[in-house]
Amino acid sequence: MQNVTILGSTGSIGVSTLDVIGRHPEKYAVFALTAHKQVDKLFEQCLQFKPQFAVLGSPEAAGQLRQRLEMTGLTGTNVLHGESALSEVASDAGCQIVMAAIVGAAGLKPTLAAAKAGKKVLLANKEALVMSGQIFMDTIAASGSALLPIDSEHNAVFQCLPAEKRAYDPDFGVTKVLLTASGGPFLKRDVSTLESVTPEEAVAHPNWVMGRKISVDSATMMNKGLEVIEAHWLFGAPADQIEVVIHPQSVIHSMVSYSDGSVLAQLGNPDMRTPIAYGLGYPERIASGVAPLDLIKVGQLQFHEADFTRFPCLDLAYAALRTGGTAPAILNAANEVAVEAFLQRKIGFRDIDRLIASALEKVESGSADTLESVLDADRRAREFTVSRIS
Repeated sequence: MQNVTILGSTGSIGVSTLDVIGRHPEKYAVFALTAHKQVDKLFEQCLQFKPQFAVLGSPEAAGQLRQRLEMTGLTGTNVLHGESALSEVASDAGCQIVMAAIVGAAGLKPTLAAAKAGKKVLLANKEALVMSGQIFMDTIAASGSALLPIDSEHNAVFQCLPAEKRAYDPDFGVTKVLLTASGGPFLKRDVSTLESVTPEEAVAHPNWVMGRKISVDSATMMNKGLEVIEAHWLFGAPADQIEVVIHPQSVIHSMVSYSDGSVLAQLGNPDMRTPIAYGLGYPERIASGVAPLDLIKVGQLQFHEADFTRFPCLDLAYAALRTGGTAPAILNAANEVAVEAFLQRKIGFRDIDRLIASALEKVESGSADTLESVLDADRRAREFTVSRIS
């Protein structure tokens, strides 16, 4: 029996993780569940899975959950709150697996804590690598922690790389990492009309059910840009050997090209329970609850070149990766602020990429060899971007 901590259990990844865990009660138990402020949803999860710990973002939310659990007679769950509590449940000796699914920079510290503690880390939080890739990978190496990528694209690449070395390595014949992208809801929309995109249109992803922030990132393709940076750190691939391919059907989740002309691909229905089950069970494969792919029903697969004019955020992400240092942290911070402003209708859709470009130009980047320098760059980029909005 392995105990699992889920950082961000009320989000789409957290919910899917609990679905998979619920299918294997003989293999997995829930050690801790965390949420920022969704008390109602976390309460229902606690009733079903009875974790040892539940963590919320504020003392008020924690008090509400504690009271509701006591009223139902469930006293075995210790309710905590705050940033330090997240790191505590992620590094506790009582759990063996940590699903890192907190969206944004807020997931950085607890994910690092899990890595430092030598946990099996199922990484669904891009920002841990985007902001502090070298620090995170060095921590993984030093602790001996197992790192399994959960993003469908990186999980696919992991599966397609040589079993002897899950990394970009020309000595093993690997020549390129190919990340597929659906193209989001605006793949065929007239570029001149993107100025008028509404939040409702931006979050309406054609293939995936995701949170609002990630859905907007998919619409701008910043999500794919962050994945390019993530792939660089996960697999050691240089920017020029990571290619984004538009694949509207989202059936091929990513590919790896080899020197003999072979291209290996991982296919499946677009359902995050597949990579989650792969990560939980690795190196074994366990049932995910996902229906088998019916290729006859799919009929055809299409591919298009990524258009940087339509998706300037993707170009900005490549630029930040090539610059290195804290530039990716600046990119990520500016994007988080801009997306939130867009969702609140304070700025337009195309203002997102303009604000990010301005932050990359104006906010000084430096080395990213300490967590303090990364967090400082994150703070300065947020302050700059907020100042350009207000």
